[in-house]
Amino acid sequence: MGRILALDFGKVRTGIAVTDELQIIASGLKTVATNELLTFLKTYLQKENVELILLGKPKQMDNTDSESEVLIQPFLERLEKNFPKIPIKRVDERFTSKMAFQTMIDSGLKKKQRRNKALVDEISATIILQSYLYNQ
Repeated sequence: MGRILALDFGKVRTGIAVTDELQIIASGLKTVATNELLTFLKTYLQKENVELILLGKPKQMDNTDSESEVLIQPFLERLEKNFPKIPIKRVDERFTSKMAFQTMIDSGLKKKQRRNKALVDEISATIILQSYLYNQ
């Protein structure tokens, strides 16, 4: 079995989470500058067996695409072109940033640590991945 990789795509940075090889546990991997994301993924996917990529799909409350979907579509095309053998699924990512922030509060992180947007993105990717695993 291969890992599942989840991406919380952002204009500036992208949070990344990954499962273990048995696809049981979702863990935050890191946050990467979005302009370096494809380079990171090429290196990572050469080393690790990933069988599925999850890409967050930002939605409005009325279920329409959010404005950031315009930024995601060109990236999705490059992702499919660079990794044609790995399936890509889109996953609703509504409320993941709020849930990530609440997770940080609940885990006792200090206010200064909660301002770390890279950590919020990584936790958001983990929430996307965990919700996918839960629904399977």
